[in-house]
Amino acid sequence: MSSRHWTASYGSIPAEIDSARYASINELLDSAMRRFATRPAFRAFGQALTYGELDHLSRAFGAYLQQVVGVRKGDRVAVMLPNVLAFPIAFIGIARIGAVQVNVNPQYTARELEHQLNDAGVEVIVVFNGSTPTLAEVLGKTGVKTVITAGLSDGGAAAVPEPSVHHSLGDAITLTDAVTRGTQLQVEPVPLAGDDLLFLQYTGGTTGLSKGAALSHRNLVANIEQYKAFMPDMLRPGEEVIVTAIPLYHIFALMVNFLSYFSVGAENWLVANPRDLDGLLDTLKAARPTVFSGVNTLFAGLAAHPRLAEVDWSRHRLSVGGGAAVIAITSERWKQVTGTFIREGYGLSETSPVVSFNPQFIDEFTGTTGLPMPSTDVKLLNEEGEEVGIGEAGEICVKGPQVMSGYWRQPEANAKAFAADGYFRTGDVGVFDARGFLTIVDRKKDMVIVSGFNVYPNEVEAVAAFFPNVAECACIGVPDEKTGEAVMLFIVKAPSADVSEAALIAHCRASMAAYKVPKVIRFVDVLPKSTVGKILRRELRALE
Repeated sequence: MSSRHWTASYGSIPAEIDSARYASINELLDSAMRRFATRPAFRAFGQALTYGELDHLSRAFGAYLQQVVGVRKGDRVAVMLPNVLAFPIAFIGIARIGAVQVNVNPQYTARELEHQLNDAGVEVIVVFNGSTPTLAEVLGKTGVKTVITAGLSDGGAAAVPEPSVHHSLGDAITLTDAVTRGTQLQVEPVPLAGDDLLFLQYTGGTTGLSKGAALSHRNLVANIEQYKAFMPDMLRPGEEVIVTAIPLYHIFALMVNFLSYFSVGAENWLVANPRDLDGLLDTLKAARPTVFSGVNTLFAGLAAHPRLAEVDWSRHRLSVGGGAAVIAITSERWKQVTGTFIREGYGLSETSPVVSFNPQFIDEFTGTTGLPMPSTDVKLLNEEGEEVGIGEAGEICVKGPQVMSGYWRQPEANAKAFAADGYFRTGDVGVFDARGFLTIVDRKKDMVIVSGFNVYPNEVEAVAAFFPNVAECACIGVPDEKTGEAVMLFIVKAPSADVSEAALIAHCRASMAAYKVPKVIRFVDVLPKSTVGKILRRELRALE
């Protein structure tokens, strides 16, 4: 058991939270939709949904899934949507009937999508119109029986120009039609407990295949309560306005931007394409947010943009950074224009996600990921499994009500991920200072973080190795001004063969989401290896 020496720095923060404050996420959602019925809940593409309208639409969607499609408690429903109004309608509808939402990146390639749908045992998918060509490629190789399509205007009144649905999905029903049918039907109440699953949140695997972190209602309720305990004055009921540019299929945006702020009746402006910085700045100008969250690359891109000063930042009180390390100069440049520094936290899909955060009383950038959350035990272990002292580096191991029950149907992975005493091994290496602030110093798993997205070298290597005449390959992360890190791939060619760099990159692009594709390719004669033949990525990093 960790000593929790950080609680001495808590001040007025409670050391424990009530992880059963709500019996389920549904109770939290219902409470907010009743209390703030007339307030705008979400805005996107010039359209708004109030909490009351969302209550009505999600109830109808849940009724359609339950009564027409036959979705039962515990069934997995995939949601493959960007930040559009359809996302909250789908999510709340799915949660209402006790189903489990499988969050899917709409940028996934056919290979990634097929694995996730089959691994989760998905029979129903809510898919963005623009992602339907990818779904069409793999549909026949999955167990999916029902396809519900959603576009930029679903959930709103105005029609927005958008991509069309792939011609082969003629049997698909639109979300709008599903909701219309569902309004004639009743949702049969489903009893839910804290241990019931809410999300399968897929995260990279050492084999190159992602695993589903099984997150329960209690996991999310606990993490929301932990966040609120740390930031009590930054969640004023009925007063907050938040701009969500990080994707809702990412657990960071889902827990912080959506659920935590929904529970206090915030007005949430959704941004579907954060890479369009001019469009994002237009949204920030219109919203005048009190809260904004992002990853370092997003903050850096905005801070360098001449139009950032056009935004009225007078009511802005909180900037939250996560997903990857926030760099001091980014926070400094951001503060010069907006008046607030970037408050950094640390978390993982497996921990719903927040493990540590810089609490409200911190008034400047710390360069740390803050203090561990209430009701959370964190210990740092050395290679021998012994706890290290203050100022010493060790693997971060976590126990708390926000930690997942395990990976979906992965007993072997779970045996490795959890220590005998129940602590979850994060694979990240950290150091505590005397006050209990945690700094991440290394990633044991060799993971590369590109714009806040995790890239697992094994997956990149597995794809590249399939390319003709690639004898061996290894991948590392290298610093990148724009994306924080970029993927670098080392290639050993087959004897007397030639490999085209452009063709290899095109091959990678066809099998992986764009952020995973190598940015730099280096051809080498040999790769450094251990005595047992394991490729030593750390030596490649040292070489760079």
